[in-house]
Amino acid sequence: MNMRSFWWLALAFTLTWIWLQWAQFSAPVAEQPSTTASAQVSNAQDASVTPAADVPGANATAPQTSSVPMAQNAMQQGQRIHVTTDTLDLIIDTAGGDIREAKLMKYGASEDASQPYQLMSDSGSLLYVAQNGIATQPAAKLPAPNHKAVYQTAQTEYQMTGDSLSVPLTWEQDGVKVTKTYHFKRGEHLLEVTYQVENQSEQAWSGSLYSQLVRNRYNPDENFMMYTYTGPVLYDGNAEEKYVKHSFDDLNKETVSGRSVMGGWAAMIQQYFLTAIVPDQSAQNSYYAKPLGDDRYAVGVVEPLVTVEPGMSGELSSKLYIGPEIQDRLAEIAPGLELTIDYGILTFLAEPIFWLLSQIHDFVGNWGVAIILLTLLIKLVFYKLSETSYRSMARLKKFQPKLQQLKENYGDDKAIFQQKMMKLYKEEKINPLGGCLPIFIQMPVFIALYWVLLYSVEMRQAPFMLWIEDLSAQDPYYILPVIMGITMYIQQKLNPSAMMDEMQQKVMKALPFIFTFFFLWFPAGLVLYWVVNNILSVAQQWYITKKIEAGEEK
Repeated sequence: MNMRSFWWLALAFTLTWIWLQWAQFSAPVAEQPSTTASAQVSNAQDASVTPAADVPGANATAPQTSSVPMAQNAMQQGQRIHVTTDTLDLIIDTAGGDIREAKLMKYGASEDASQPYQLMSDSGSLLYVAQNGIATQPAAKLPAPNHKAVYQTAQTEYQMTGDSLSVPLTWEQDGVKVTKTYHFKRGEHLLEVTYQVENQSEQAWSGSLYSQLVRNRYNPDENFMMYTYTGPVLYDGNAEEKYVKHSFDDLNKETVSGRSVMGGWAAMIQQYFLTAIVPDQSAQNSYYAKPLGDDRYAVGVVEPLVTVEPGMSGELSSKLYIGPEIQDRLAEIAPGLELTIDYGILTFLAEPIFWLLSQIHDFVGNWGVAIILLTLLIKLVFYKLSETSYRSMARLKKFQPKLQQLKENYGDDKAIFQQKMMKLYKEEKINPLGGCLPIFIQMPVFIALYWVLLYSVEMRQAPFMLWIEDLSAQDPYYILPVIMGITMYIQQKLNPSAMMDEMQQKVMKALPFIFTFFFLWFPAGLVLYWVVNNILSVAQQWYITKKIEAGEEK
């Protein structure tokens, strides 16, 4: 097989990969409810889900069933508390003390960058909320507020004016007073939730803090051409497979419950942004992920049981991250949290590539220019390998007339044709596989770079120049995809084609148009990378081909 055939197979593999991504996106999903997003429990719910499915049991030494009431037919609503910091714009509801809405002040909305990006909501098509509460054991004599409890609030508007802000909510029943407080810090997307328990009764009180993220499948930022994972993930620092995605479809088949972990964390992720529950990293925590019915899914953690003696007080706390997937910051918050920026099996390559891209950006101040310079550096690193590949194809092209003559003379007898062709290769010192290895060596690097550009929130709404105002969005005028198609066509013209049959030649001629069509919907940053890479490849291949055709290289 000559190098041209290998190149065709590489392109066919790429097309197959793109088709698989398309198939994954276009696969049927559960139908969205036509009514306002709610917290209903379906009567046809899987038998593995307990009647009180959206409230876990206390984290005791043995599995316990929660004694709290069943989920209501609709998500309760009480007073709305509006909280504004320099990074977050939140709506907290006194019903459960839940975070019902979250907007990211420093990140523009997809459809209108002048408005903050809305990550969480309890109305419209998107149901995505953060809940927490205190779970009790069935035999508990004293109550505790779960996420269905109704809290009291002193005010409904909070705005950060200093370096920190606290938002307290209170609940009291049967001699137990609980103050639930959200703590915010300036410049942070990480907040702390504390429960101050005052036991004014004559009996010991006990309970476990639980926190959970509940959302449906709906993702307003879905790109039908670019698949990225949206859904729950769990991290177990003790397990061999520490970071595990539990997709919505997987949870419909098998739930996760009672997973005891030292430290760990739970999160809901999507492209660019996430919410993550980070409990005490020195405690033995219990994790779960499950469907709740009505296209709702929960992922969460139950922390160890805490006992407060009569007349005493105690505190339970957890942390919650609501914001962008920024590697350095996530790594500081909890071990492994940076893995939510999911580069897959090529993480070991993608992370240093992103680091280098960031260093270049810090120097030039423009992510588009940084992509161009990074692509140039990668081409320089692989220059010799690419040169070997292009030299092999150039030699094949030089002797293409002789190969074509062999094909015309012996094309009907494949055995003789192969003998004559191998003899020609030997006489002219042509290695038909000479360019194969360099291409395969480079492919993982370029695929890793692809994932870096796809998952880097830094590219989101980052301008390049002229008409490219957002490197994470498609080219509005499709200029870059057209240039990419032209460079791909030119590159084909530099490659030998004598060894391909008529059908293969037709397919190869169609590929620039097919790729151009697919790339119309790709983010401009990714297309920019491909355009620069193609231009550099064409220049290098043209130079080598001309030298060989002129007889300057043997």
